[in-house]
Order: sequence, then C-alpha cells, then structure tokens
Amino acid sequence: MIVVDTNVICNLYFPSNQTEAVEKVYKKMPLWAVPFLWRSEFRNAATLYFRRGILTLDAVKDATARAEEFLWGYEEMIESDEVFELVKKSTCSASDCEFVALAMRLSTKLITYDKKLSGSFLRWRYIRISS
Repeated sequence: MIVVDTNVICNLYFPSNQTEAVEKVYKKMPLWAVPFLWRSEFRNAATLYFRRGILTLDAVKDATARAEEFLWGYEEMIESDEVFELVKKSTCSASDCEFVALAMRLSTKLITYDKKLSGSFLRWRYIRISS
C-alpha cells in the first residue's frame, strides 16, 4: 500500500500529460491510501476541469464517483496532533502534512508531485513524479 496525494489521483481520473505515468504507478502499486481530505481537494480540481470547459459536468461527476469507489475503504482520519507535529517541522501546509502523517502511520511511501513536500520530509520514503 502507498499513500498518494490528490494531484496523483486527479491525473488518474482526469486527462493530463501525467496520466500515463500515474497509470504505471497504479499498475506497480494498486493499493492506495489517502486522508479523507482528498475528497474536497479532488472536488476542487473537478470544478476547475468543468469551469474551464475541459470536461462536462457529467464527466466530472462520473470521474469523482469512480475515484470515490476506488478509494472506498482506504480513507483514513488524521489526528490534528499528527498534523501539527509535522507543521512544526516544516513550512508545508496542514493539508499537505496530512498525507505525510498518513504515510508515516502506515510506514509506506508517499507518491507526490510536490517538490516542497518531498523536500521537507526527505527522511521519509517518497516517490516524486516529475512534472
């Protein structure tokens, strides 16, 4: 099992130049864990795809439903204390620290595009997908 940030999930369900790379990650590591926060972040991304005319409302609703089904049962609550301990050690946002906290709790890798996030927590195991 790995932890993936929301941008990785978005690139699996929304068309992008990173979709192929994310599909390769999925084939190698098909069990993904996420903090519940991913849902709001995913909806925000879906909203951008809709408002920019890239996808129809039905398409973003369908992608959201498929992503929610895929991650059902692999969503975790993150305690505030876990997050604030990481906030104290970095300049990363609390929401970014939720993904780190989950990866630490599960003793697994965090897959991210975020250079700041991966750079702030180099002692943990990360795979950063190049953009």
